[in-house]
Amino acid sequence: MTSSHEGLAPQVRLRTLGEIERAGLWSLDRVITEYLQGGSGSELTVRRNRSAFDRIRFVPRVMSGLPHPSTATSLLGVDLRIPVMTAPFGSDGYFHPEGHRAVARANERFGICGVVPEAGTFSAEQLATAAPKGAAFGQLHPMGTEANFRSMVQRYVDAGYRGLVLTLDCPTPGWREHFLLNEFRVDKRVVSGNYPPDAEIDMEQALARLNPATQPAWTWDKLSELLADYPLPWLAKGILTAEDAVAALDAGAAGVIVSNHGGRQLDGVRSTIEALEPIAAAARGRGAIVLDSGIRRGSDVVKAVALGADAVLIGRLSAYGIAAAGEDGAYQVLELLRREIETVLILLGRGDITDLDRSSVEWES
Repeated sequence: MTSSHEGLAPQVRLRTLGEIERAGLWSLDRVITEYLQGGSGSELTVRRNRSAFDRIRFVPRVMSGLPHPSTATSLLGVDLRIPVMTAPFGSDGYFHPEGHRAVARANERFGICGVVPEAGTFSAEQLATAAPKGAAFGQLHPMGTEANFRSMVQRYVDAGYRGLVLTLDCPTPGWREHFLLNEFRVDKRVVSGNYPPDAEIDMEQALARLNPATQPAWTWDKLSELLADYPLPWLAKGILTAEDAVAALDAGAAGVIVSNHGGRQLDGVRSTIEALEPIAAAARGRGAIVLDSGIRRGSDVVKAVALGADAVLIGRLSAYGIAAAGEDGAYQVLELLRREIETVLILLGRGDITDLDRSSVEWES
């Protein structure tokens, strides 16, 4: 179920994010590596998510006299030491036995929070107990039966979560050819934390719950009506157009997550950093804006904030961290991001991460 190696000893100091990625991948079986790194179709969107960042140039201001910039911000009332949250990547037990428990503990130690997966190795309650400040948002898929959806929302409320993330771009799994080539089947143990086989909902029902084939498709109106009964703010994840961002906010979302699922769903869509600006313009003043997909460096975080994001999500980076060295590896990912963000801010001549704006960057022609 897990890696072919046990990762690096916690005391090993990984010096760069690239080194963490290489160490994490070294610890994993080939099939799991392809599962983690792969995307859908020809993986054009996976590549585009990265190449688009390379087309953004910084516009520095020298002689600013700002040697100690602030990297802190907040999102929906949750304080963040840097504008980063961890993404709700499922099947986390493949990358380390402690999975999102290690991620949540690292988040809490460092001073950020994360989104926990609905289909992961551990339950919402287990993750909240492990690190309540590090696991502040709970993921749901708006599909299947209303009863199961309401039950999961109530569990997040009862466990003390601060908000919800509704993943909207998974009405069916993406066309992932590495699954076909490897004859890959997800191990039930890494997706059943919230729906264990001995629960009232058995495993087959739990997995079917995430497949809407036997249920009518959900609508914004239905989502709005169901969530109005609960006190938690929610973010709409999977938004790639200004029109959908407005629709989400009209339905009651507290913000949107600009995401193409890391290139793992519909191949051939625009990169999220390209989609960010028009979405930010449409949503400005109405809700939080988070960027997901493609973040690999602290400089990427700075570019995203300059183009309108309040924060970003990291998924693969966090998975590399726990694969390399468990909780300590996940913590080192965050610390390296912080140090690079701070360096970029100093060189840009910006004294606070929240001071960034469109004048800080420019697109190549």
